[in-house]
Amino acid sequence: MINLSKKTLALLLSCALAVSMTACSTETGTGLADSSSAGTGSGSILTADDLTITESMENTVGGEHVIEADGTEETYSHINVKKSGDSEGDEADFFGENAAVFAANGAALTLSDLLLESDGTHANGIFSYGEGTTVNVSDSVIETSGNCSGGLMTTGGGTMNASNLNIHTTGNSSAAIRSDRGGGTVKVNGGKYVTDGTGSLVIYSTADITVNDAIMESTASQGVVVEGKNSVTLNNADLTANNNTKNSDKSDFYQAVMIYQSMSGDASEGQGSFTMNGGTLTNQNGDIFFVNNTTARIDLTDASIINNDSNGVFLRAAAAGWGSEGSNGGQVTLNATSQKINGNILVYADSNLNLSLKNTSSLTGAVNPDGQEGGVYVELDDNSTWTLTGDSYITGLTCDKDAVNLNGYKLYINGVEYEENTDSSGESIDLTAVSGSEQNPNADGQQPPAMPDGDSVSGQQPPAKPDGSSDSGQQPPAKPDGDSDSGQQPPSEPGGSESTDNA
Repeated sequence: MINLSKKTLALLLSCALAVSMTACSTETGTGLADSSSAGTGSGSILTADDLTITESMENTVGGEHVIEADGTEETYSHINVKKSGDSEGDEADFFGENAAVFAANGAALTLSDLLLESDGTHANGIFSYGEGTTVNVSDSVIETSGNCSGGLMTTGGGTMNASNLNIHTTGNSSAAIRSDRGGGTVKVNGGKYVTDGTGSLVIYSTADITVNDAIMESTASQGVVVEGKNSVTLNNADLTANNNTKNSDKSDFYQAVMIYQSMSGDASEGQGSFTMNGGTLTNQNGDIFFVNNTTARIDLTDASIINNDSNGVFLRAAAAGWGSEGSNGGQVTLNATSQKINGNILVYADSNLNLSLKNTSSLTGAVNPDGQEGGVYVELDDNSTWTLTGDSYITGLTCDKDAVNLNGYKLYINGVEYEENTDSSGESIDLTAVSGSEQNPNADGQQPPAMPDGDSVSGQQPPAKPDGSSDSGQQPPAKPDGDSDSGQQPPSEPGGSESTDNA
């Protein structure tokens, strides 16, 4: 534990640490966040020039913090927070070591009008750790340029409430909004969130994360990844994803949104969920949705979803490099309400889909046009339609006689050709019965991570490591890219051309 006197003395130090990293090498950023690089959104985006700064606080020591709230109620505003110095692995990813701003042990930390600049490795911007800990941050600009350095970070059951932020990360494996082992609750209102690095998503969720009225853009990675029994909800948000760089050989596909289970222990097994109400999702490369090695629920209501890759599909449910062969497909429930869906849907062997279209929803596309072997049940209410763009193969259909427009193609239900202008009645697939032993929809909520000494982390602060080292003796679990940097490396899925980052 670092006391305040030591932290004050640390502000006078300048340390250059050379840390050997397995998964991350330090890269420099491109300057403070601006308002020109993302989305269409509404309203003005806060910039550094809009802030009134009256104080500067800096810490250059690896493992330490600039601002720390340890079980106390504290408020900081109008400060330029500068953090350098490196850390590595679990101590930073799970327990908050080396974060610029850190709260733990049930602290209540309120932040506003901050200009936060972090250029260390594993130097997250603002970190909320542990049950009962709450961070409220507003009207601030956050720039992280080191690898493995997210903007907002929540673990161990902490709470993060953010409004009107401008976050820009330029390092690899540096999501703008992140959570890790033990998860928590994250609520974001407004602002802009941009990531430039490989494996740097806008949102990586092992928590329950809600984003309202925000502009988001990933320029080299997926836009959103949900791992395990966790969720992401977007309300009237604009998300642009350009997953164009691979750092993994676990899969052959690029995508904007992925729901999966890595089996690393960072997220409880069970149904992951993605919800989008209104707003816009624009995909520049690959597929819109990809589900593997988990059960997943996707709820879409009146969202504008655009795929600028003519070779990409709307949804792909398939096995990938996580889980055990034969039980690591995607088990998906997709509910569309007042929603237009354009693009093909592919459900591979060991995967299944229940697709429901309601309240004037429409599907324009083919389902399993190449005879993929996964089970698919489609249900259309009286006001919804499906227009085929290719021969399709499903296992069940419920609709009235006017719902399906074959458009010159053929539809097969369990191998039997469907006759246009006829009613159909089928049964949905019991996804819990086919999801495999590794998928447990009834799993309990996430457990906070164990501390290095084996104690429960609930309500405890991790030991400070001024030298950036870890004394836990534990090997972090492998993440989607196969690295041992367990907290931070979300998958950047391969697909199309190879990249130099892919093994």
